[in-house]
Amino acid sequence: MKKRISVHIIPRASHNKIEQLAENEFKIWVTAIPEKNKANEALLKLLAKHLKIAKSCLQIKAGHKSKNKIVKII
Repeated sequence: MKKRISVHIIPRASHNKIEQLAENEFKIWVTAIPEKNKANEALLKLLAKHLKIAKSCLQIKAGHKSKNKIVKII
């Protein structure tokens, strides 16, 4: 499948939510805090559930400490 997804994450949200802005562009709200990789883990879990794939098939390729990330599907 190998494709890249652009993600804008909003940590510390009141609830988890995904909004698809374009084919490969998402805005994702997570309740997790952006410390100790918790928000990134929550993002991968939520995105995997939304795409109906295993979390292990997703990797953050860029933006580990940024709100804008590039996620690769392997």
